[in-house]
Amino acid sequence: MTTRDDLFGCTVTMSSEGDMTAWNDTQLGFLAHAAATPDHLGKTMASDPGFALPVICKGLFSLLLARKELNAVAVEAETKARQLVEARPVSQREMAFLEALADWNRGRPKAAGDRLNQVVLANPHDALAMKLVQAIRFVLGDAVGMRASIETVIPHLSPDQRLYGYALGCHAFTLEESSEYAQAERIGREGVLHSPDDAWGLHAVAHVYDMTNDTTAGLQWLNKRTQAWAHCNNFRYHVWWHMALMHLDRGEIDAVFDLYDQKIRQDKTDDYRDISNAASLLSRLELDGHKVGDRWEELAQLSQGRTEDGCLAFADLHYVLSLIGGERKAAVGDLLTRMRKDAATEASDMDRIMKHPGLSAAEGLEAFGEGDYAQAFQHLAGARRAMQTIGGSHAQRDVFERLTIEAALRGGYFDTAEQFLMERTQCRAGKMDRFASSRMDELNRLRSHRGAPQVIPAE
Repeated sequence: MTTRDDLFGCTVTMSSEGDMTAWNDTQLGFLAHAAATPDHLGKTMASDPGFALPVICKGLFSLLLARKELNAVAVEAETKARQLVEARPVSQREMAFLEALADWNRGRPKAAGDRLNQVVLANPHDALAMKLVQAIRFVLGDAVGMRASIETVIPHLSPDQRLYGYALGCHAFTLEESSEYAQAERIGREGVLHSPDDAWGLHAVAHVYDMTNDTTAGLQWLNKRTQAWAHCNNFRYHVWWHMALMHLDRGEIDAVFDLYDQKIRQDKTDDYRDISNAASLLSRLELDGHKVGDRWEELAQLSQGRTEDGCLAFADLHYVLSLIGGERKAAVGDLLTRMRKDAATEASDMDRIMKHPGLSAAEGLEAFGEGDYAQAFQHLAGARRAMQTIGGSHAQRDVFERLTIEAALRGGYFDTAEQFLMERTQCRAGKMDRFASSRMDELNRLRSHRGAPQVIPAE
Protein backbone atom coordinates (compact mmCIF):
# COMPACT_ATOMS: atom_id res chain seq x y z
CA MET A 1 0.00 0.00 0.00
CA THR A 2 1.49 3.33 -1.10
CA THR A 3 0.68 6.27 1.14
CA ARG A 4 1.46 9.95 0.79
CA ASP A 5 0.66 13.08 2.77
CA ASP A 6 -1.45 15.84 1.29
CA LEU A 7 -1.25 19.60 1.79
CA PHE A 8 -3.04 19.35 5.13
CA GLY A 9 -0.92 16.54 6.51
CA CYS A 10 -3.54 13.84 5.91
CA THR A 11 -2.28 10.48 4.71
CA VAL A 12 -3.92 9.14 1.55
CA THR A 13 -3.55 5.86 -0.31
CA MET A 14 -2.21 7.36 -3.52
CA SER A 15 0.37 5.76 -5.82
CA SER A 16 3.64 7.44 -6.63
CA GLU A 17 2.23 8.27 -10.10
CA GLY A 18 -0.75 10.09 -8.59
CA ASP A 19 -0.94 13.83 -9.09
CA MET A 20 -0.78 15.20 -5.53
CA THR A 21 -0.96 18.77 -6.79
CA ALA A 22 -4.28 18.03 -8.46
CA TRP A 23 -5.58 16.38 -5.28
CA ASN A 24 -4.53 19.34 -3.16
CA ASP A 25 -6.15 21.68 -5.68
CA THR A 26 -9.35 19.62 -5.49
CA GLN A 27 -9.52 20.13 -1.74
CA LEU A 28 -8.62 23.81 -1.93
CA GLY A 29 -11.22 24.27 -4.65
CA PHE A 30 -13.87 22.58 -2.52
CA LEU A 31 -13.00 24.87 0.39
CA ALA A 32 -13.23 27.96 -1.86
CA HIS A 33 -16.31 26.88 -3.92
CA ALA A 34 -14.12 27.11 -7.02
CA ALA A 35 -15.55 26.39 -10.46
CA ALA A 36 -12.39 24.46 -11.34
CA THR A 37 -12.88 21.85 -8.59
CA PRO A 38 -14.37 19.14 -10.88
CA ASP A 39 -11.47 19.58 -13.29
CA HIS A 40 -8.96 19.05 -10.50
CA LEU A 41 -10.91 16.01 -9.29
CA GLY A 42 -10.95 14.53 -12.78
CA LYS A 43 -7.23 15.12 -13.20
CA THR A 44 -6.57 13.38 -9.89
CA MET A 45 -8.58 10.31 -10.89
CA ALA A 46 -6.91 10.14 -14.30
CA SER A 47 -3.44 10.25 -12.75
CA ASP A 48 -4.14 7.38 -10.36
CA PRO A 49 -7.20 5.30 -11.37
CA GLY A 50 -6.75 3.11 -8.29
CA PHE A 51 -7.03 6.01 -5.83
CA ALA A 52 -10.39 5.51 -4.10
CA LEU A 53 -10.86 8.77 -2.20
CA PRO A 54 -11.51 11.06 -5.20
CA VAL A 55 -14.07 8.54 -6.48
CA ILE A 56 -15.79 8.71 -3.10
CA CYS A 57 -15.70 12.51 -3.27
CA LYS A 58 -17.34 12.40 -6.68
CA GLY A 59 -20.22 10.53 -5.06
CA LEU A 60 -20.51 12.88 -2.10
CA PHE A 61 -20.25 16.00 -4.27
CA SER A 62 -23.00 14.58 -6.52
CA LEU A 63 -25.34 14.11 -3.56
CA LEU A 64 -24.75 17.69 -2.42
CA LEU A 65 -26.19 18.86 -5.74
CA ALA A 66 -29.62 17.39 -4.78
CA ARG A 67 -30.57 16.19 -8.27
CA LYS A 68 -32.38 12.89 -8.60
CA GLU A 69 -30.42 11.81 -11.68
CA LEU A 70 -27.16 12.16 -9.74
CA ASN A 71 -28.23 9.61 -7.13
CA ALA A 72 -27.18 6.90 -9.59
CA VAL A 73 -23.79 8.60 -9.98
CA ALA A 74 -23.31 8.44 -6.22
CA VAL A 75 -24.28 4.76 -6.07
CA GLU A 76 -21.91 4.00 -8.95
CA ALA A 77 -19.13 5.87 -7.15
CA GLU A 78 -19.70 3.78 -4.03
CA THR A 79 -19.62 0.54 -6.02
CA LYS A 80 -16.44 1.52 -7.84
CA ALA A 81 -14.76 2.72 -4.65
CA ARG A 82 -15.44 -0.61 -2.93
CA GLN A 83 -13.80 -2.40 -5.85
CA LEU A 84 -10.79 -0.09 -5.64
CA VAL A 85 -10.51 -0.59 -1.89
CA GLU A 86 -10.57 -4.36 -2.35
CA ALA A 87 -7.68 -4.10 -4.78
CA ARG A 88 -5.80 -1.45 -2.80
CA PRO A 89 -6.68 -1.45 0.91
CA VAL A 90 -7.05 2.02 2.42
CA SER A 91 -6.77 3.65 5.81
CA GLN A 92 -9.48 3.78 8.46
CA ARG A 93 -9.91 7.46 7.66
CA GLU A 94 -10.54 6.82 3.95
CA MET A 95 -12.95 4.00 4.81
CA ALA A 96 -14.93 6.47 6.92
CA PHE A 97 -15.48 8.61 3.82
CA LEU A 98 -16.67 5.54 1.91
CA GLU A 99 -19.07 4.51 4.66
CA ALA A 100 -20.37 8.09 4.84
CA LEU A 101 -21.17 7.87 1.13
CA ALA A 102 -22.92 4.58 1.79
CA ASP A 103 -24.92 6.15 4.61
CA TRP A 104 -26.14 8.94 2.36
CA ASN A 105 -26.90 6.58 -0.52
CA ARG A 106 -29.20 4.76 1.88
CA GLY A 107 -31.06 7.91 2.82
CA ARG A 108 -29.13 8.76 5.98
CA PRO A 109 -27.23 12.02 5.38
CA LYS A 110 -27.31 12.77 9.11
CA ALA A 111 -25.39 9.57 9.78
CA ALA A 112 -22.97 10.50 6.99
CA GLY A 113 -22.30 13.86 8.61
CA ASP A 114 -21.88 12.29 12.02
CA ARG A 115 -19.45 9.69 10.68
CA LEU A 116 -17.32 12.37 9.01
CA ASN A 117 -17.41 14.42 12.17
CA GLN A 118 -15.66 11.55 13.91
CA VAL A 119 -12.89 11.96 11.33
CA VAL A 120 -12.69 15.65 12.23
CA LEU A 121 -12.50 14.84 15.92
CA ALA A 122 -9.65 12.42 15.25
CA ASN A 123 -7.79 14.95 13.09
CA PRO A 124 -8.86 18.62 13.26
CA HIS A 125 -6.53 19.39 10.33
CA ASP A 126 -8.62 17.26 7.97
CA ALA A 127 -9.86 19.99 5.61
CA LEU A 128 -11.92 17.65 3.42
CA ALA A 129 -13.83 16.11 6.33
CA MET A 130 -14.32 19.50 7.98
CA LYS A 131 -15.88 21.10 4.89
CA LEU A 132 -18.04 18.06 4.12
CA VAL A 133 -19.45 18.10 7.65
CA GLN A 134 -20.30 21.77 7.24
CA ALA A 135 -21.92 21.14 3.85
CA ILE A 136 -23.99 18.14 4.93
CA ARG A 137 -25.19 19.74 8.14
CA PHE A 138 -26.02 22.92 6.22
CA VAL A 139 -28.44 21.10 3.91
CA LEU A 140 -29.94 19.43 6.99
CA GLY A 141 -30.44 22.78 8.73
CA ASP A 142 -28.24 21.65 11.62
CA ALA A 143 -26.73 25.00 12.59
CA VAL A 144 -25.93 23.76 16.08
CA GLY A 145 -24.04 20.76 14.70
CA MET A 146 -22.17 22.92 12.21
CA ARG A 147 -20.96 25.20 14.96
CA ALA A 148 -20.08 22.39 17.35
CA SER A 149 -17.99 20.67 14.68
CA ILE A 150 -16.02 23.71 13.55
CA GLU A 151 -15.36 24.75 17.13
CA THR A 152 -13.50 21.48 17.67
CA VAL A 153 -11.23 22.46 14.77
CA ILE A 154 -10.35 26.09 15.46
CA PRO A 155 -8.26 25.58 18.65
CA HIS A 156 -5.92 23.25 16.77
CA LEU A 157 -5.12 25.63 13.91
CA SER A 158 -2.66 28.49 13.61
CA PRO A 159 -2.54 31.43 11.17
CA ASP A 160 0.37 29.92 9.24
CA GLN A 161 -1.70 26.88 8.18
CA ARG A 162 -3.51 26.82 4.84
CA LEU A 163 -6.78 25.66 6.40
CA TYR A 164 -6.91 28.50 8.92
CA GLY A 165 -8.73 31.16 6.88
CA TYR A 166 -11.27 28.72 5.46
CA ALA A 167 -12.00 27.33 8.91
CA LEU A 168 -12.54 30.85 10.23
CA GLY A 169 -14.98 31.44 7.37
CA CYS A 170 -16.97 28.37 8.39
CA HIS A 171 -16.86 29.45 12.02
CA ALA A 172 -18.07 32.95 11.11
CA PHE A 173 -21.07 31.54 9.27
CA THR A 174 -22.09 29.33 12.20
CA LEU A 175 -21.75 32.29 14.57
CA GLU A 176 -23.96 34.40 12.31
CA GLU A 177 -26.57 31.64 12.22
CA SER A 178 -26.36 31.62 16.05
CA SER A 179 -27.12 35.39 16.08
CA GLU A 180 -23.66 36.26 17.44
CA TYR A 181 -23.24 38.97 14.85
CA ALA A 182 -20.32 41.03 16.18
CA GLN A 183 -18.15 37.96 16.68
CA ALA A 184 -19.18 36.56 13.30
CA GLU A 185 -18.18 39.77 11.54
CA ARG A 186 -14.81 39.94 13.29
CA ILE A 187 -13.90 36.32 12.62
CA GLY A 188 -15.24 36.42 9.06
CA ARG A 189 -13.14 39.46 8.21
CA GLU A 190 -10.06 37.81 9.70
CA GLY A 191 -10.71 34.66 7.69
CA VAL A 192 -10.92 36.59 4.42
CA LEU A 193 -7.59 38.25 5.21
CA HIS A 194 -5.99 34.80 5.44
CA SER A 195 -7.91 33.24 2.53
CA PRO A 196 -8.98 35.98 0.11
CA ASP A 197 -10.62 33.46 -2.23
CA ASP A 198 -12.91 32.11 0.50
CA ALA A 199 -16.31 33.18 -0.80
CA TRP A 200 -18.01 31.30 2.05
CA GLY A 201 -16.33 33.42 4.71
CA LEU A 202 -16.89 36.57 2.69
CA HIS A 203 -20.58 35.77 2.36
CA ALA A 204 -20.78 35.02 6.10
CA VAL A 205 -19.91 38.67 6.72
CA ALA A 206 -22.56 39.69 4.16
CA HIS A 207 -25.06 37.64 6.18
CA VAL A 208 -24.18 39.68 9.26
CA TYR A 209 -24.96 42.93 7.47
CA ASP A 210 -28.23 41.51 6.17
CA MET A 211 -29.32 40.32 9.61
CA THR A 212 -28.34 43.60 11.31
CA ASN A 213 -29.91 45.78 8.59
CA ASP A 214 -26.62 47.51 7.80
CA THR A 215 -26.91 47.69 4.04
CA THR A 216 -24.38 50.51 3.71
CA ALA A 217 -21.60 48.45 5.28
CA GLY A 218 -22.81 45.37 3.43
CA LEU A 219 -22.62 46.95 0.00
CA GLN A 220 -19.23 48.44 0.79
CA TRP A 221 -17.98 45.03 1.88
CA LEU A 222 -19.15 43.28 -1.29
CA ASN A 223 -18.45 46.01 -3.84
CA LYS A 224 -14.78 46.14 -2.82
CA ARG A 225 -14.36 42.37 -3.20
CA THR A 226 -16.17 41.26 -6.34
CA GLN A 227 -13.04 39.46 -7.57
CA ALA A 228 -13.09 37.33 -4.41
CA TRP A 229 -15.98 35.28 -5.79
CA ALA A 230 -15.31 35.60 -9.54
CA HIS A 231 -13.56 32.20 -9.46
CA CYS A 232 -16.54 30.47 -7.89
CA ASN A 233 -18.95 27.90 -9.24
CA ASN A 234 -22.63 28.85 -9.10
CA PHE A 235 -22.02 30.08 -5.56
CA ARG A 236 -21.07 33.37 -7.20
CA TYR A 237 -24.72 33.88 -8.15
CA HIS A 238 -25.62 33.53 -4.49
CA VAL A 239 -23.20 36.27 -3.45
CA TRP A 240 -24.72 38.56 -6.08
CA TRP A 241 -28.11 37.61 -4.58
CA HIS A 242 -26.94 38.95 -1.24
CA MET A 243 -26.05 42.22 -2.90
CA ALA A 244 -29.51 42.35 -4.49
CA LEU A 245 -31.16 41.85 -1.09
CA MET A 246 -29.29 44.86 0.24
CA HIS A 247 -30.42 47.02 -2.67
CA LEU A 248 -33.98 45.77 -2.19
CA ASP A 249 -33.98 46.81 1.43
CA ARG A 250 -32.80 50.26 0.36
CA GLY A 251 -35.61 50.53 -2.18
CA GLU A 252 -33.13 50.58 -5.08
CA ILE A 253 -35.26 48.43 -7.34
CA ASP A 254 -33.52 49.18 -10.64
CA ALA A 255 -30.29 47.87 -9.12
CA VAL A 256 -32.12 44.72 -7.99
CA PHE A 257 -33.43 43.98 -11.47
CA ASP A 258 -30.04 44.70 -13.03
CA LEU A 259 -28.39 42.20 -10.68
CA TYR A 260 -31.13 39.67 -11.32
CA ASP A 261 -30.82 39.84 -15.09
CA GLN A 262 -27.07 40.32 -15.46
CA LYS A 263 -25.69 38.26 -12.57
CA ILE A 264 -28.15 36.09 -10.63
CA ARG A 265 -29.79 34.64 -13.75
CA GLN A 266 -26.91 35.26 -16.08
CA ASP A 267 -26.92 31.51 -16.78
CA LYS A 268 -30.37 29.96 -16.93
CA THR A 269 -29.48 26.82 -14.98
CA ASP A 270 -31.88 24.48 -13.24
CA ASP A 271 -29.56 24.02 -10.27
CA TYR A 272 -31.80 24.25 -7.23
CA ARG A 273 -29.51 26.78 -5.57
CA ASP A 274 -29.74 29.09 -8.56
CA ILE A 275 -33.52 28.69 -8.78
CA SER A 276 -33.85 29.36 -5.05
CA ASN A 277 -31.88 32.61 -5.40
CA ALA A 278 -34.11 33.75 -8.23
CA ALA A 279 -37.48 32.57 -6.93
CA SER A 280 -36.98 34.00 -3.45
CA LEU A 281 -35.88 37.35 -4.89
CA LEU A 282 -38.86 37.58 -7.26
CA SER A 283 -41.18 36.68 -4.36
CA ARG A 284 -39.72 39.45 -2.23
CA LEU A 285 -40.11 41.93 -5.08
CA GLU A 286 -43.74 40.99 -5.60
CA LEU A 287 -44.51 41.18 -1.89
CA ASP A 288 -43.15 44.72 -1.99
CA GLY A 289 -45.51 45.54 -4.84
CA HIS A 290 -43.10 45.43 -7.78
CA LYS A 291 -44.02 43.84 -11.10
CA VAL A 292 -41.41 41.35 -12.30
CA GLY A 293 -42.55 40.96 -15.90
CA ASP A 294 -42.11 37.52 -17.46
CA ARG A 295 -39.19 36.51 -15.26
CA TRP A 296 -41.18 33.74 -13.58
CA GLU A 297 -41.67 31.95 -16.88
CA GLU A 298 -38.19 30.49 -17.30
CA LEU A 299 -38.03 29.48 -13.63
CA ALA A 300 -41.39 27.73 -13.92
CA GLN A 301 -40.33 25.92 -17.08
CA LEU A 302 -37.18 24.64 -15.41
CA SER A 303 -38.91 23.78 -12.13
CA GLN A 304 -41.54 21.78 -13.98
CA GLY A 305 -38.74 19.43 -14.98
CA ARG A 306 -37.69 18.94 -11.33
CA THR A 307 -41.03 18.01 -9.75
CA GLU A 308 -39.98 14.36 -9.29
CA ASP A 309 -36.61 15.09 -7.65
CA GLY A 310 -37.51 14.77 -3.98
CA CYS A 311 -33.90 15.18 -2.87
CA LEU A 312 -34.36 18.22 -0.66
CA ALA A 313 -37.41 19.97 0.81
CA PHE A 314 -35.61 23.29 0.48
CA ALA A 315 -35.35 22.75 -3.27
CA ASP A 316 -38.93 21.57 -3.63
CA LEU A 317 -40.31 24.63 -1.86
CA HIS A 318 -38.49 26.94 -4.25
CA TYR A 319 -39.77 24.90 -7.17
CA VAL A 320 -43.27 25.45 -5.78
CA LEU A 321 -42.64 29.20 -5.61
CA SER A 322 -41.47 29.17 -9.23
CA LEU A 323 -44.38 27.12 -10.49
CA ILE A 324 -46.88 29.34 -8.71
CA GLY A 325 -45.19 32.43 -10.10
CA GLY A 326 -45.35 30.95 -13.59
CA GLU A 327 -48.99 29.85 -13.10
CA ARG A 328 -48.24 26.16 -13.62
CA LYS A 329 -51.07 24.91 -11.43
CA ALA A 330 -50.96 21.33 -12.72
CA ALA A 331 -47.24 21.09 -12.07
CA VAL A 332 -47.76 22.43 -8.53
CA GLY A 333 -50.25 19.63 -8.03
CA ASP A 334 -47.81 17.05 -9.39
CA LEU A 335 -45.05 18.25 -7.08
CA LEU A 336 -47.29 18.19 -4.01
CA THR A 337 -48.54 14.72 -4.92
CA ARG A 338 -44.96 13.49 -5.01
CA MET A 339 -44.17 15.25 -1.72
CA ARG A 340 -47.16 13.54 -0.07
CA LYS A 341 -45.98 10.18 -1.36
CA ASP A 342 -42.46 10.76 0.00
CA ALA A 343 -43.82 12.02 3.32
CA ALA A 344 -45.95 8.91 3.71
CA THR A 345 -42.98 6.56 3.41
CA GLU A 346 -40.65 8.29 5.90
CA ALA A 347 -37.97 6.02 4.42
CA SER A 348 -35.14 8.50 4.69
CA ASP A 349 -34.00 11.56 6.60
CA MET A 350 -35.22 13.72 3.74
CA ASP A 351 -38.63 12.03 3.65
CA ARG A 352 -39.15 12.85 7.31
CA ILE A 353 -38.27 16.50 6.64
CA MET A 354 -40.59 16.38 3.64
CA LYS A 355 -43.39 15.24 5.95
CA HIS A 356 -42.79 18.06 8.39
CA PRO A 357 -42.33 20.88 7.78
CA GLY A 358 -41.92 20.51 4.00
CA LEU A 359 -45.41 19.37 3.04
CA SER A 360 -47.24 21.82 5.27
CA ALA A 361 -45.12 24.69 3.92
CA ALA A 362 -45.75 23.60 0.32
CA GLU A 363 -49.50 23.45 0.93
CA GLY A 364 -49.31 26.91 2.44
CA LEU A 365 -47.51 28.26 -0.61
CA GLU A 366 -50.10 26.64 -2.89
CA ALA A 367 -52.94 28.26 -0.93
CA PHE A 368 -51.16 31.63 -0.99
CA GLY A 369 -50.87 31.39 -4.77
CA GLU A 370 -54.60 30.71 -5.00
CA GLY A 371 -55.42 33.72 -2.82
CA ASP A 372 -56.69 31.62 0.12
CA TYR A 373 -54.71 33.53 2.73
CA ALA A 374 -56.38 32.08 5.82
CA GLN A 375 -55.53 28.55 4.64
CA ALA A 376 -52.06 29.67 3.59
CA PHE A 377 -51.47 31.13 7.03
CA GLN A 378 -52.60 27.97 8.82
CA HIS A 379 -50.23 25.77 6.81
CA LEU A 380 -47.25 28.12 6.81
CA ALA A 381 -47.59 28.94 10.49
CA GLY A 382 -47.85 25.25 11.29
CA ALA A 383 -44.54 24.65 9.52
CA ARG A 384 -42.82 27.77 10.83
CA ARG A 385 -41.17 26.49 14.01
CA ALA A 386 -39.57 23.58 12.17
CA MET A 387 -38.47 25.41 9.01
CA GLN A 388 -34.84 25.36 10.19
CA THR A 389 -34.74 21.68 9.24
CA ILE A 390 -35.27 22.30 5.51
CA GLY A 391 -31.70 23.61 5.42
CA GLY A 392 -30.23 26.82 4.13
CA SER A 393 -29.63 29.97 6.13
CA HIS A 394 -31.79 32.46 8.01
CA ALA A 395 -31.54 34.78 5.01
CA GLN A 396 -32.64 32.08 2.57
CA ARG A 397 -35.56 30.88 4.69
CA ASP A 398 -36.69 34.45 5.29
CA VAL A 399 -38.80 34.39 2.13
CA PHE A 400 -41.06 31.83 3.82
CA GLU A 401 -41.16 33.95 6.98
CA ARG A 402 -42.22 36.94 4.89
CA LEU A 403 -44.92 34.93 3.15
CA THR A 404 -46.20 33.64 6.49
CA ILE A 405 -46.47 37.17 7.87
CA GLU A 406 -48.09 38.39 4.67
CA ALA A 407 -50.62 35.55 4.82
CA ALA A 408 -51.42 36.50 8.42
CA LEU A 409 -52.02 40.11 7.42
CA ARG A 410 -54.14 39.27 4.39
CA GLY A 411 -56.01 36.56 6.30
CA GLY A 412 -56.83 38.87 9.20
CA TYR A 413 -54.67 37.28 11.91
CA PHE A 414 -53.28 40.56 13.16
CA ASP A 415 -52.06 39.61 16.62
CA THR A 416 -50.09 36.69 15.27
CA ALA A 417 -48.73 38.81 12.43
CA GLU A 418 -47.44 41.26 15.02
CA GLN A 419 -45.97 38.44 17.11
CA PHE A 420 -44.12 37.00 14.12
CA LEU A 421 -42.89 40.44 13.05
CA MET A 422 -41.47 41.06 16.50
CA GLU A 423 -39.85 37.61 16.65
CA ARG A 424 -38.31 38.17 13.22
CA THR A 425 -36.99 41.58 14.30
CA GLN A 426 -35.55 40.15 17.50
CA CYS A 427 -33.66 37.55 15.47
CA ARG A 428 -32.28 40.38 13.35
CA ALA A 429 -30.50 42.13 16.23
CA GLY A 430 -33.69 43.99 17.16
CA LYS A 431 -33.51 46.13 14.02
CA MET A 432 -36.49 46.57 11.72
CA ASP A 433 -35.75 46.33 8.04
CA ARG A 434 -37.89 47.78 5.26
CA PHE A 435 -40.10 44.71 5.11
CA ALA A 436 -40.87 44.68 8.84
CA SER A 437 -41.43 48.42 8.98
CA SER A 438 -43.81 48.39 6.01
CA ARG A 439 -45.76 45.43 7.39
CA MET A 440 -46.07 47.03 10.80
CA ASP A 441 -47.47 50.14 9.13
CA GLU A 442 -49.90 47.98 7.18
CA LEU A 443 -50.89 46.14 10.35
CA ASN A 444 -51.69 49.41 12.12
CA ARG A 445 -53.70 50.59 9.13
CA LEU A 446 -55.72 47.38 8.97
CA ARG A 447 -56.39 47.39 12.70
CA SER A 448 -57.76 50.88 12.49
CA HIS A 449 -60.33 49.72 9.97
CA ARG A 450 -61.63 46.45 11.41
CA GLY A 451 -61.27 43.73 13.99
CA ALA A 452 -60.09 40.27 13.15
CA PRO A 453 -60.10 36.64 14.28
CA GLN A 454 -56.97 35.59 16.09
CA VAL A 455 -55.21 32.28 15.71
CA ILE A 456 -51.98 31.32 17.41
CA PRO A 457 -50.66 28.29 15.53
CA ALA A 458 -49.50 25.14 17.24
CA GLU A 459 -45.77 24.89 17.89
